[in-house]
Amino acid sequence: MSAEANSTKVVIAALAGNLAIALSKFAAAFITGSAATLAEAVHSVADTGNQILLLLGMRLALKKPTEQHPFGRTIERYFWPFVVSMMLFTVGGVFAVYEGVHKILSLGAAAGDLHEHHGSNLWNYGVLGTSFVFECYSFSVAWGEFKKYKGDRSLLRALIEAKDPTIPVVIMEDSAALVGLAVALLGVGLSDLTGWAGWDGIASLTIGVLLCVVAYFLSRETHSLIVGESATIEDRRAIHRIALGVKGVRGVPQLLSMHRGPDDVLLALKVDFDRSLTVTELEATTDEVEIAIRKELPHMQQIFIEADSKYDGHADARPDASVLPPPEK
Repeated sequence: MSAEANSTKVVIAALAGNLAIALSKFAAAFITGSAATLAEAVHSVADTGNQILLLLGMRLALKKPTEQHPFGRTIERYFWPFVVSMMLFTVGGVFAVYEGVHKILSLGAAAGDLHEHHGSNLWNYGVLGTSFVFECYSFSVAWGEFKKYKGDRSLLRALIEAKDPTIPVVIMEDSAALVGLAVALLGVGLSDLTGWAGWDGIASLTIGVLLCVVAYFLSRETHSLIVGESATIEDRRAIHRIALGVKGVRGVPQLLSMHRGPDDVLLALKVDFDRSLTVTELEATTDEVEIAIRKELPHMQQIFIEADSKYDGHADARPDASVLPPPEK
């Protein structure tokens, strides 16, 4: 199964789960008047909308190049996850913070106002518990695919270095949802035990802060991808190795790369060719370098090679442009 298909499977699983969870949470929040459950319901609505946006981005990224967009639209795979992070912050996080603060401030000082319930909290326990099971399923699907990419790297490093933000976004959303559900259950339970509905508001406030933190992390990482991240150090070393393995290539003094999508890298090389090559031989050698690179690294979608033995002076400050050390043996 392709990486595209894996990402789609993860997003659809999360979408189906979040839609069912959102409806049940709204029902429980309406019956019981729980701010924490309402915050979780809005969180699930935000997550449902987020999955739709992720699917939209994946669909738009498949559009073929046009005169207006000659490199295609694969960068849609980065733009829509950034929009998702903004929605998670505004619709999920900010609303939950507002609802929690509003709940606490509205309690009043009178003893009669300290315990507000419109119905049995059994609805909350049942819905939140069921939602936890659904979220665990969605998380397990996403985590199974993420582990294939993660390899031996730490979780944080894998999230930061991910060139396909789709699965990390779902992983972060589901993780926040599981923690949020646990906090909501704790808030509802403490409200029942102590008779003070303020615990419910505190739980909503906590959920809101959690969502804002997750949204900040996702927005920072997806924004970095939109701006343009270089190919991985492993890919850049491989490019040097492949190019130097072609007869007639003496060196690669400059390498510039930029991910436009998870499997779409723009690559620009300055190559030092053998001075004895004729024009025809130079063209043939250039084609051979491109073919060799694409054979081993098919995600190098656009490759531009310039015959030049020297650095571009203005590019010296670019880390990606510097000459890499020899590939590791």
